[in-house]
Amino acid sequence: MTGGREAAGIVSRGLAALVDAFVLALIGLVVEVGAGCARLMVVGPPFQLPDVPNWLSGPVGWGLAVCYLGGSWTVVGATPGARLLGVCVTDRAGRRLRAPRALARAALSVSFPLGLFWIPFSRRRAALQDLVVRSTVSYDRDYG
Repeated sequence: MTGGREAAGIVSRGLAALVDAFVLALIGLVVEVGAGCARLMVVGPPFQLPDVPNWLSGPVGWGLAVCYLGGSWTVVGATPGARLLGVCVTDRAGRRLRAPRALARAALSVSFPLGLFWIPFSRRRAALQDLVVRSTVSYDRDYG
């Protein structure tokens, strides 16, 4: 229990991460189609999606994911996937994460997603990124 709330387990958090991965893929698709539309208006037909080199798409995708996660945790305390599953991310006192800590947690989560597999071995049900930034993920009945 954390601040009167039950700590979320690996299944809830994993499903939330899967939903968020789909949301991020959709955002990426919208950005690509938007860039294709902008190219169409400037250059003319035919419509073409941009051919983004791999050396650029990786860092841009990483940055988009970090901003999506960190921004969600800072502004509302949960990503859309987490809200769908009724969980929220807070500091250990139960307060919403401030931007630097949320962005650090997001960077760790995106860079090392296997950190989630520490949850079953933790008494607090904490992922490795939670231990590093001192955060907590718990069920929040206000969201569900």
